[in-house]
Amino acid sequence: MDRKKIVFMGTPKFAVPILEMLIKSYGVDLVITQPDKRVGRKKILTPTPVKVVAQNYDIKVLQPEKISCDEEVLNELKKLNPDIIITAAYGQLVPESILEIPKYKCINVHGSLLPKLRGGAPIQYSILEDHKKTGITIMYMVKKLDAGDMISKVEVDILDSDNYEKLHDKLSVAGCDLLDRTLPKIFSGDISPEKQDESQATFAKNILREDEKIDWSKNARIIFNKIRALDPMPGAFTYLENNILKIWDSEVVKLNGNFNFSKVGTIIKQDKKNIYVLCADNTILKIKELQVSGKKRVPVASFLSNKKNYVGIRLGEVNE
Repeated sequence: MDRKKIVFMGTPKFAVPILEMLIKSYGVDLVITQPDKRVGRKKILTPTPVKVVAQNYDIKVLQPEKISCDEEVLNELKKLNPDIIITAAYGQLVPESILEIPKYKCINVHGSLLPKLRGGAPIQYSILEDHKKTGITIMYMVKKLDAGDMISKVEVDILDSDNYEKLHDKLSVAGCDLLDRTLPKIFSGDISPEKQDESQATFAKNILREDEKIDWSKNARIIFNKIRALDPMPGAFTYLENNILKIWDSEVVKLNGNFNFSKVGTIIKQDKKNIYVLCADNTILKIKELQVSGKKRVPVASFLSNKKNYVGIRLGEVNE
């Protein structure tokens, strides 16, 4: 197979194994990623994970603020005339002026089983919505978000032990392997793209601050899913005595005995290692790891080393 000119577009850690595979197996001529951002308390200007990899291999990098109106990027792509453009979690909609350039079109490695969970947060929403399976879909890119014809898919199981980070890493590897198997078929024409069923489409919008807050009027399973869907970033939070409290690890449990509390969000029991909270439908969430604002995340055992009795305190309440 002749060496193909490949442009890769991606930004976060999810895209890194995919880019590294492409570099080693096919060669990459140009990388397009999001601009560097200031991160952390010290606001240090930090390159994207994809940019770091590209620079390690001396691959040219472009970082348009808005690719849809960047003439430099468009001219560079027309000059290069790539055979294919491959995206993975790039983070911007690619305009038609770019989509029509490559001979083998533009393809996207998407972290869900399309048409389910189109959009920017498919991994989080697969957990939030309590799916038992998710996966990777490789599809052709079109002007409409994640709506192009599907080329290949692979399923990945979602376990109760999976948080966002664990599932993210599993899907990143699955996407890398699937793309490696799919590209030769694209180049040889040995594919049968399948249109998406629009009636089955669902959407995974980007996570907003209000999505991070725990609603104790939901049952424990829903709250458990939110906690693991947002671990390790940005974290699900509530309030404890007016302090922001992030909850990192939890479990849905059943407790024997009668507890004299009826309001959801109330801490109904604590032992040496755990705190137990009443949720909707008389379900109970066991909290195993947490983080008080301004402090490190710690096991509940460390948090309870102050010997304070929290039973009867209602989480989520803020006193003005």
